[in-house]
Amino acid sequence: MALDRLHAMTVLVAVAEEQSFAAAARRLALSPPVVTRAVAALERRLGVKLLVRTTRFVRPTDAGQGYLESARRIVAEADEADAAAAGSHGAPRGMLKITAPVLFGSLYVMPSVAAFLSRFPDVSVSALIVDRVVNLLEEGIDVGVRIGDLPDSSMRAIPAGFVRRVVCASPRYLRKHRTPVAPGDLSGHTIIAATAVTPSGEWRFLDGKRRLTVRVRPRLTVTSNDSAIRAALQGFGVVRLMSYQVAEHLATGRLVRVLSAYEPPPSPIHVIHLEGRLASAALRGFVDLLVKQLRSEPALQQAGR
Repeated sequence: MALDRLHAMTVLVAVAEEQSFAAAARRLALSPPVVTRAVAALERRLGVKLLVRTTRFVRPTDAGQGYLESARRIVAEADEADAAAAGSHGAPRGMLKITAPVLFGSLYVMPSVAAFLSRFPDVSVSALIVDRVVNLLEEGIDVGVRIGDLPDSSMRAIPAGFVRRVVCASPRYLRKHRTPVAPGDLSGHTIIAATAVTPSGEWRFLDGKRRLTVRVRPRLTVTSNDSAIRAALQGFGVVRLMSYQVAEHLATGRLVRVLSAYEPPPSPIHVIHLEGRLASAALRGFVDLLVKQLRSEPALQQAGR
């Protein structure tokens, strides 16, 4: 009976993570009817609906989300027990699903992923690299990187650094236009807006303890941070981005930081995950490696003005 329940939990976790019964069946090397029956039997036993099925996806219900988190932990603990009995306790194995913002993931997360996979051949990684807040439990994600203050939650969050919102422009642009010395000066400048960093048309600053809000009117609005950076490098205008996104260009002088005296406090970077003491060896190992790597990056540790 207990073994059947563990099997059903394993199937439930696979369906939720793959968001598909068919994909879960392929992952577990089972037939689709077996997967469907396992989830249905679990729902009958509990007397609640655990999954919402549509023609496009499968997602946990409100009741299913809490149960799914517990099921993932129980399955992870069982896998750890199996590994210990086989004499390979602590050796990372299995699938990890991770998420991070697009540019941050490319610059700082993917190198850690590649290093981890090279070191541990029994681990595979699926990376969701997107500029949106991802619900780890709902989308079956093991590890995420978040920039900004975290709301209260059951997630474990490990501080790994911080970034600032910085205003910058190319030397060529600043030679043609007067360098802004106060936030109000931005009204006379060509503005490039990166909506992934600042969704609204308001740029917020700090003058001592006084908060300042400047409404900007962009000549160019882009959803891609890369595109905003390229436009600024070409001398088109002034842009506001996260410090890590332009750290290389600031270091080489291709971009110049302005209004640094008015920058708001830095935003923290956290590595987050849902697992606690029952985390798998793969998850623990990857989190340790990623946190160590992020903490070694000067661009993510320097708070200087």
